Amino acid sequence: MSLESGIYQIRGLEVMLDFTLAERYGVETRVLNQAVKRNLSRFPSDFMFRLNSWEWEEMSSQIVMTSGNKRPKKALPYAFTEQGIAMLSSVLRSETAIQVNIGIMRTFVLLRKYTEGHRELSEKLHILESKFQDVYEAVNYLFKKNEQEHEQRDRKRIGY
Repeated sequence: MSLESGIYQIRGLEVMLDFTLAERYGVETRVLNQAVKRNLSRFPSDFMFRLNSWEWEEMSSQIVMTSGNKRPKKALPYAFTEQGIAMLSSVLRSETAIQVNIGIMRTFVLLRKYTEGHRELSEKLHILESKFQDVYEAVNYLFKKNEQEHEQRDRKRIGY
């Protein structure tokens, strides 16, 4: 499974869920959560938050979980932002955790670069669309003007 597939957008933030991180680190979800709970002061709300039941219901319908990773229905997962994931390396001190964190940080950086590139392309496309809109309006005006002149020539003359 690629790292990108474990990154979700929740509350306008890019996050990874506790069970996905636990799988990457090679520990059980409860072990990861216990380590976090022992160090809660390192995880303010902009680093980590618990999903509400509606968010979890929406997400769980989209996530295919292996049987080993299924969580009890009553336990809502934690979502970790990029900063929260970086903080996990100080809580989980294994070499695996350090290497996984390095990979995750690189993925977040690539994702940010992709998003910025996408934003630039979107802005350029918008500029081109507005230029084409001007051209479209000018061509439309010329066609209408030509039709009006043609109608004037073809109408029945009154008088001499």
